[in-house]
Amino acid sequence: MQSYEERLTAPRSWWVIAALIGVACALMLLPLGTLPMLGGLIGGAALSAVAVSSYGSVRIRVVGGALIAGEAKIPVSALGEAQALDAAEAMAWRTHKADARAFMLLRSYVPTAVRVEISDPEDPTPYAYLSTREPERLVAALSSASSASSASSASSASSARG
Repeated sequence: MQSYEERLTAPRSWWVIAALIGVACALMLLPLGTLPMLGGLIGGAALSAVAVSSYGSVRIRVVGGALIAGEAKIPVSALGEAQALDAAEAMAWRTHKADARAFMLLRSYVPTAVRVEISDPEDPTPYAYLSTREPERLVAALSSASSASSASSASSASSARG
């Protein structure tokens, strides 16, 4: 079974913005003296760096017969067809083609994505939209995991009959 793991890290420009927020905090506190200015620089930069780091720490994994995307864990048996989306198609599924019931792991700085049908009849979610930098690899990992899951369930069903 082909496993997959990706971390959707924030772009470098966001880290520059986090540093600039620290500078802005320092400038706001400059009239109060040097020590408050340094505190504003360190505090502002640290808080904005924590925000950028936490937003950019989301992971997409295909392990153990499940798709784990951020906080969601979906068994591969509940997934349907996976479709790799190029930048234009991904933009369409983020905007006018989007369904309000869909699970969206959306990162605006990642132009490509994968759309995975949810085939569980008891789940009202029609599909999962996952921003990914490597959509073809994720689709291949999902199809490999689905094949392995269906093969193991078929072998366990045949051994239960015997």
